[in-house]
Amino acid sequence: MNRRNCLRTLVMTGFPVVPDSIIAANSRLRIGLTPVILADQAAFLSRWGRYLTTRVGCEVSFIARDSYQVILDLLFSGQIDAAWICGYPYIRYEAKLSLLAVPLYLGLPTYQAYLIRPKNAKVSINGWADLRDKVLALSDPLSNSGWLVAQAQLAKVGINTSHLKRTFFAHGHRNVADAVAARLAHAGSIDGYVWETMFQQNMAAAAQTEVVWKSELYGFPPLVTRIGASNNFLPILQKSLLSMTEDTAGRDLLKALNLTGFTEGTIGLFESIRKQAQTVPGSGVVV
Repeated sequence: MNRRNCLRTLVMTGFPVVPDSIIAANSRLRIGLTPVILADQAAFLSRWGRYLTTRVGCEVSFIARDSYQVILDLLFSGQIDAAWICGYPYIRYEAKLSLLAVPLYLGLPTYQAYLIRPKNAKVSINGWADLRDKVLALSDPLSNSGWLVAQAQLAKVGINTSHLKRTFFAHGHRNVADAVAARLAHAGSIDGYVWETMFQQNMAAAAQTEVVWKSELYGFPPLVTRIGASNNFLPILQKSLLSMTEDTAGRDLLKALNLTGFTEGTIGLFESIRKQAQTVPGSGVVV
């Protein structure tokens, strides 16, 4: 049996692991993402890549960059094959993107945005209205919880950027927590899943900050592909992600990410983000 027929048979039968001897030569999948929250990011991504490689049948690797825009540029130019982004850029560029998988957090494909402050801070921040003349840390210009939510909530309490002392992008939710813990900002707008995972993993920045506000539920940051992408291994990658709960190695990787699995997801999951973006000038999402 040649390599191609063998791979086809493995996919059709649902065989869980592809032996090294038939990993497709010169074929690969590259998945882009912004920095993850794990202390051993490089080691973890290498382990996850090896896991997916043996199940997809081609080399799978991860490429980390500091911003969603850079990751999207790589995806749209064909330099990567899939990307783990945020619900906001997915809605903003939905005409170019296709859902691959949506992570499950606490069993659901949803998460919340948090507003956090330093513990025992001299300046009391109890909500968005208290941010006038204060410093606010944000994550990324294309982040729902790290930018879009903040714009919408500040507008609700009659505050715009000119009313703040300063805002800055920390380029990553973990960095937002670090900045607030170090008192470089009076508060930070952060992905609640990230903060909760940092707290669970006993990271100092989570222990030194506290949550003062939680948003409604939003669709969890999805993995996407480019519409029209021609890599034949993408459907197998999707199947491999969706079946990670079915073996010990997959469950261990999910546990390290503080996730309970993946689902295919639907665009409807991100409707609350769309509606929110339509209220924020400059969001790039029109009514």
